[in-house]
Amino acid sequence: MQARIRRGSVALLIPLALLAGQQPAGAATADDPMTGAFARAAATYEVPRDLLVSLAYAETHLDGHDGEPSASGGYGVMHLVASRTLDRAATITKQPASTLKSDDAANITGGAAVLRAYADELGLDATARKDAAQWYEAIAKYGNASSADVARLYADTVYDLMAKGIKATTPAGETVTVPARAVEPDRGPYAKAKDLDNPNTFAANTDYPTAAWVPAHSSNYAVSNRPTGDKIDRIVIHVAQGSYAGTISWFQNGPRANPTSAHYVVRSSDGAVTQTVREKNRAFHAGNYNRRSVGIEHEGYVDNATWFTDTMYRSSAALTRNIADRYGIPKDRTHIVGHSQVPGATHTDPGSNWNWTKYMQYVTGGGGTPTNPHTAQSVCGSGFKVINSAALGTAGNVYLLYNSANGNNCVATIKKTNLGKATATSAYLEVKGKPRATDSGNFTYYAGPVKAAAADKCVKWGGKIGSSAHDSEFEHCS
Repeated sequence: MQARIRRGSVALLIPLALLAGQQPAGAATADDPMTGAFARAAATYEVPRDLLVSLAYAETHLDGHDGEPSASGGYGVMHLVASRTLDRAATITKQPASTLKSDDAANITGGAAVLRAYADELGLDATARKDAAQWYEAIAKYGNASSADVARLYADTVYDLMAKGIKATTPAGETVTVPARAVEPDRGPYAKAKDLDNPNTFAANTDYPTAAWVPAHSSNYAVSNRPTGDKIDRIVIHVAQGSYAGTISWFQNGPRANPTSAHYVVRSSDGAVTQTVREKNRAFHAGNYNRRSVGIEHEGYVDNATWFTDTMYRSSAALTRNIADRYGIPKDRTHIVGHSQVPGATHTDPGSNWNWTKYMQYVTGGGGTPTNPHTAQSVCGSGFKVINSAALGTAGNVYLLYNSANGNNCVATIKKTNLGKATATSAYLEVKGKPRATDSGNFTYYAGPVKAAAADKCVKWGGKIGSSAHDSEFEHCS
């Protein structure tokens, strides 16, 4: 954990070049305009460049969508939101809102300006600004989440992307990269917020066992008694026109003129699922079908196929299959429909980039051998890298991971068979001289994470699925 920075009242620092209406040095070239725009904005406002790119990628995959807003009113690569970050960016950069909405370079500059303003308010001095770990609270504030838990989810996503590295292609064909760089962020007050990616936070009262629970605002759904009151015979597939954390936060906002929610939200990168409305209640997602359907939102935008990963398809299909089995819904395209197919719908999602053939193959079990949507890295979290693994027969693998930033080990057991079905699975980690820590039970996809500080210490580790087990000797001693 990084040392905390003393915070006090500080004035917002605005580069003199911008106050004078001049462009900062380092203008983008014709061949790499977005790469140059990120470099210029990062240098101007002293925001870590890789963190700035990671935030933009988390929001939009570096697609400005030709100035069209997201579902929650965000514009451009940096998702500047009207009446909040967009207006503040306009004030700081002296650029009109119309330019910030439609011009990629201006939008990136505006996002960096707002981040710097948040950093100044939090008291980050010049030394602290050079440390990406110290920007966590500014990143969390940028997301404008409705709760501390979702703010942490938003910021963690940005740091996780930076840890994994990014290689993205813009709509213009330019490649923008971020080298993999693990940072242990200083979460400050958000360290006390619930980690929605930790399986130990999954609520027992969710309808889908591996979903996190973040309830939507009560004005965004109708309390009901389905299927007793209304039969559930449809599943509606949506694309959120926004990010995972942003969509969850949008459902938490209310009351508002256009109440909106869905029962579930699925993440692009790893297929993580959050439930926001209980299935017995009517989410407001599909007009005429609200009474009869369960709605599933998917992170992303209809016009950008990069959001629709195979992991997302498989995870969502497993959720759809589970819902269909519980309510006796036929697994066909009459009963599993896109938002655009709902009678009277004005929406186009999931759009032409959604691969219905692949999706329905996964739903019906005809898409080949199912794969686990979770990996050892996604279970253990940001900064952890696999340093050893062992097969548990054909049932799965157990992994030992290490985080060099904080000296922690982590063990996770990842299933390969009986996916989605609760079976006996365990993982353990023992640091020499300390009691063994174990996570054991009937799990649908994995056991763990089991974490412990183990810098300069020998460890034993292992796991079990059914009757197949691995038990190491003490190893990885310094």
